Amino acid sequence: MTDTSVTLSDAAAKRIAAIVGAETGKNALRVSVEGGGCSGFSYKFDLTGDARDDDIVIEKNNAKVLIDSLSLVYMAGSEIDFVDNLLGQSFQIKNPSVASCGCGTSFSI
Repeated sequence: MTDTSVTLSDAAAKRIAAIVGAETGKNALRVSVEGGGCSGFSYKFDLTGDARDDDIVIEKNNAKVLIDSLSLVYMAGSEIDFVDNLLGQSFQIKNPSVASCGCGTSFSI
C-alpha cells in the first residue's frame, strides 16, 4: 500500500539510501510513533528488511520508509527530513499537527 500523506525530503532520501545500502539484509527505514517522552509520544527509527501487512510504503530516490497504519494517524501531513548542522546529524519529523517539547524528542497532539 502506498500513501503520500507523509513525504521525504531529498536529504532524508539520500541518507536513508546510504544507511540501508551499508546494512546487509536491511532495505528500509521503519518510522513509528510510540507512547513515552515528556510530551506523550516519541518517534522511533529502525532499519528493517521486512514489511508488514499494515505498512504504508514511501519511496523516493532509492530510499524506502515503512510506517505502520496506526503511526500514520499521528504523522499524516508530515515531512521526514535529515538535518546535518553544527548541533549534529539527525532525522527530524516536521509534523504540522503537533506541539514539541523542550527536549525536541517527544511531542503531543
